[in-house]
Formats: sequence, structure tokens, C-alpha cells
Amino acid sequence: MPAPRTTGMQLRPPRHRYDRRVVAWWRWSAIIWTAVIALPLVVLGIIIAPARVWLLGPAAVVIVVGGGLAVALPLWWYAKHRWEVTEHAVYTRTGYFWQTWRVAPMSRIQTVDTTRGPLQRAFGLATVVVTTASAAGPVSIAGLDDAQATELAHELTIVTNATPGDAT
Repeated sequence: MPAPRTTGMQLRPPRHRYDRRVVAWWRWSAIIWTAVIALPLVVLGIIIAPARVWLLGPAAVVIVVGGGLAVALPLWWYAKHRWEVTEHAVYTRTGYFWQTWRVAPMSRIQTVDTTRGPLQRAFGLATVVVTTASAAGPVSIAGLDDAQATELAHELTIVTNATPGDAT
């Protein structure tokens, strides 16, 4: 059995944090999802008097839990989410309890996309999605400054075009 090749490169945690505005984006996302779930319960609870307790009770639980999550989780996520791009690969680390580290070698990158949802645009943020030949799916770097995401996508496109390999 041949010895594994080494390039002198060490795997280490990614260095860069997401843009600080990602905390507000995550908060508002949680608030919107909480409202999407709670608002119909509240409206129906007001309209349907016999079911008021059965509808307003769960609505209150959703609002309290959703509000608590909207306050706590974004700060927690911000503390742990990291990303980095080197000449060899794109690295991301997400999650707190269940951490996911993704490494996409430059030679495996097939496409580089930049997405901006309406809420992200409101905060001046964007997501860079790096699609590879991996069955695990794309590597996403969410919560980047809009200009930084555009520059990163451009740089990744240039680097992957110059990197030998067929990305399969």
C-alpha cells in the first residue's frame, strides 16, 4: 500500500468570522419565522371564540420560544461559524453542539454562486455557494458583506479556472 501524499499543509480551524451584521440577519429571520407560525394561531384564536384557549396558548408558547431563540442563537452561532479560502481549498465551520467542518479543494470546485435574499440585501449581506463534486452538497459561506462576497466569488472563479483537475 503506498504511503499517503502530504503537501506540508495542516488542517486548522478557518480564520474568518462572518460579517457582524449576520447576527441581525439571523435574528430577523427567526422573528419572521416565529411570526409566520404564531400569527395564524393568534388570528384564528381571535376569530374562533370556542377554540381561543387551544389556539392562543400554543401561539404564546411559539412567541416565547421563538423570541428566546431569536435573542440567544444568533450570538451563539456567530461565536462558532468561521470561513476561510486558501490557495488550496475553501473551509467552513458551522454549528455549536454538532460542528460541521467542510473543506472543498480548489480542484473539486464546479461552480461559484452568490445569492442575496431580500432580508440579506436589507442588511447588505450575501452568501457565496461553492458547488463541488461532493455528495455532501455545496459549501456555503453565508453572512458576508455584499462587496466581499462579490470579490470572493470573482477570486474563486479565477483560482479554480487556473487549478488543474476536472472537478469530478
